[in-house]
Amino acid sequence: MSEQKLTVGVVGLGLMGGSFAKAYHEAGHTVLAFNRSRDTLEIAMMNGVVEDELNEQTIGRCDLIIVALYPQATIDYLKKMAPYIASHTVVIDTCGVKRLVCEACFPIAEEYGFTFVGGHPMAGTQFSGYKYSRASMYKDAAMIIVPARFDSIDFFDEVKSLLAPCKFGRMTITTAENHDRMIAFSSQMAHVVSNAFVKSPSAREHKGYSAGSYKDMTRVAWLNETMWAELFLENKDYLLQELDVLIDNLGQYREALVQEDEPAMKELLKEGRLIKEEVDKVDYRSR
Repeated sequence: MSEQKLTVGVVGLGLMGGSFAKAYHEAGHTVLAFNRSRDTLEIAMMNGVVEDELNEQTIGRCDLIIVALYPQATIDYLKKMAPYIASHTVVIDTCGVKRLVCEACFPIAEEYGFTFVGGHPMAGTQFSGYKYSRASMYKDAAMIIVPARFDSIDFFDEVKSLLAPCKFGRMTITTAENHDRMIAFSSQMAHVVSNAFVKSPSAREHKGYSAGSYKDMTRVAWLNETMWAELFLENKDYLLQELDVLIDNLGQYREALVQEDEPAMKELLKEGRLIKEEVDKVDYRSR
């Protein structure tokens, strides 16, 4: 389907939505868009990325709709616009939690006869807003897909085809439950730890004393607190599980320091190193 010219609706022209809009425009497809701030929409239209506004009159033309809003806003938008969406249209969201969104949106799509697919592109930067979006944002990145059903290879191929202009490197198909469990570890925990790490008083004095490890640890501390607070709270059960594991592990390192127990500290560090090597399938000491 990606070889034919698509009409793609993008809801929300922030970093993620703007990048989708630019990717489809660059690939030669027609992009319609809605954005809460009219100024951003007009900029996207003036620079040619967006052809027309996405509204009740135009949304029925879309082959694909990407909803790049916060979770509750995604649900509210779909409830409002569902009566105007055509039966052939595939709607994909980009939210960082899937249980809340999919539980609400699958029934809406079924009621109105179109297809909704939960989506989560594993890409982004510490910056937000349309001005930081780029057509290459998703190139070689992973895209997580949560379908309502898992019984159609042809449908999965259709979704891959619709998303082909974004040049994702990998598609992972999973359930909403498994997505939220894994994302608590792989994404949300990284943001919590990074944000908490920079609260040390030493952070204000680190210049001249830091290298790559500090930059790696703190990059995502610069976050959108409104969005991440919503994501954390919607996924609090899995995030609390991961936090408890981390706190327990940190307690073991602390105890080894208090007791000046070098063998215990070496064992803790070795255990972490071996797990990293197993996960990455690399023996770092041999490099």
